[in-house]
Amino acid sequence: MTSAAATTRSATTRSAVAVGRAELLSRSARATDALSLFAEASSHLRRLLPYDASVWRVTDPVTGMMTAPVRAENLDESGCAVYWESELFTDNVNLFRDLVRAPVPVAGLRAATGGLPSRSTLHQTFLRPRGLDDELRAVLRVGDRPQGHISLFRAQGRAAFDAGDIKLIASLLTPLARRLRSFAEPAPHPLPDASHGPGLLLFGAQGQLLSVNDDAGTYLENLPEGPAVPSPGGIRVPSWIQATAMKARAIAQERDRGQARARVRDRAGRWLVCHASCLRDADGGLGASAVVIEPAKTSEIVPLVVDAYELTDRETEVTQYLARGLATGEIAARLHLSPHTVRDHIKATFEKVGVSTRGELVGKLFTEYYAPHAERNTTRVRRD
Repeated sequence: MTSAAATTRSATTRSAVAVGRAELLSRSARATDALSLFAEASSHLRRLLPYDASVWRVTDPVTGMMTAPVRAENLDESGCAVYWESELFTDNVNLFRDLVRAPVPVAGLRAATGGLPSRSTLHQTFLRPRGLDDELRAVLRVGDRPQGHISLFRAQGRAAFDAGDIKLIASLLTPLARRLRSFAEPAPHPLPDASHGPGLLLFGAQGQLLSVNDDAGTYLENLPEGPAVPSPGGIRVPSWIQATAMKARAIAQERDRGQARARVRDRAGRWLVCHASCLRDADGGLGASAVVIEPAKTSEIVPLVVDAYELTDRETEVTQYLARGLATGEIAARLHLSPHTVRDHIKATFEKVGVSTRGELVGKLFTEYYAPHAERNTTRVRRD
C-alpha cells in the first residue's frame, strides 16, 4: 500500500470513528436512566472498539463506591467477589481509587504491566480463568467526582487495548458522566417513605452472606436490577452490596481507605444509603462485615441533587440560605458579597434548575425529602 493510500485509509477510519462517537453520544443523551444509557453506549462503542465482555457501573460521587444499577455483558455472576478481592486486598495496577485522580482516568492492564499481565492478581484470578487477557478500565467523572466505572475485556488471542482505544474512551468520559449525574435530579412528585426499618446483612471474610433480617430482604427485592450473587435460601445479593462489605473489611485491615458507603435509588425512586463496617470478635479479631440499608437522610441526598444541576459552590451556599428563608440582603451580609452579586447567583441557579421563584427552587431541591417526614409529624385539626 502506498503512503498516500495509507493516509487516505487512516483519514477514512478517523472519520468513521468521529461519526460513530457522535452517534453514541447523541443516543446516550436521550437515555432515560442509567441502564438504558449503558446499553446504548455499549452497543455503539462495541462497533468502534471491539471487546468481548464488559461491566458498566454507577458509583457514589462522594465515596467512589460502586452502587446500582450495574450492567454486565458476557460475564457470569461467579466472579464478583474474586474481582473485588483483587481490587481491595492485593497490590495491583490501575486501581479505581488511583484512576479517579489520574490526569487521564483510563488505563489498560496489558499496557500497564509492560505486556506481562500475569504479574497482576486480577489477571491470575479473574481474567485468565474466564478466557480473558486484557482489561481497559475507566472512571466516568465530572471534575473530581466519579459518576461511574467502565471495564472492557478482551479475550485471549486478541490484540491489547492501545493508545487509540484509550484516547477514544477518554473523549467519552465527561459527556457520559454528565448524563449519569443528571439522573440524580428529584422525582416529579414526593414519594412516601418506606414502611420498614433498617435492613441488616452480615458477610463473612470471603464475601459470603451469613445472615439477613426481614427488612433487608424487602429492600433487596426493590433494588434496581443488575448482577447478583446467589446465597443460601435463594437470596440474591447485588454485587455492589457484596463489594461494600468487602470494602469495609479492607478498610479495617488497612488495605484500603475511604468509606464503605454508597447511596442508591430503589425501583420506586426512593433514595437509600448502604453503609458497612467490619465487626470485631470478643478477642479483638475481625469478625463479620455488617451492611445496613436504610432510607437516606436529606443531608446525604441534597448534595447529589445540587451536583446534578451543576450548581457552583457559591450557588449552593446561596440556595441553602434561600431554603432557610433569608432575604437577599441577609445572604449578602453572611457571604460578604454585594446584594447585586447574590441576585446574579440566584438568577443563574433559577436557570440551571428550571424555576422562576424562590419557592419553586426550594420545593424542587428539597421538598421530595422533607415533605414525607414533615407530613408524618404533622397533626391536622379542623375547627368549626
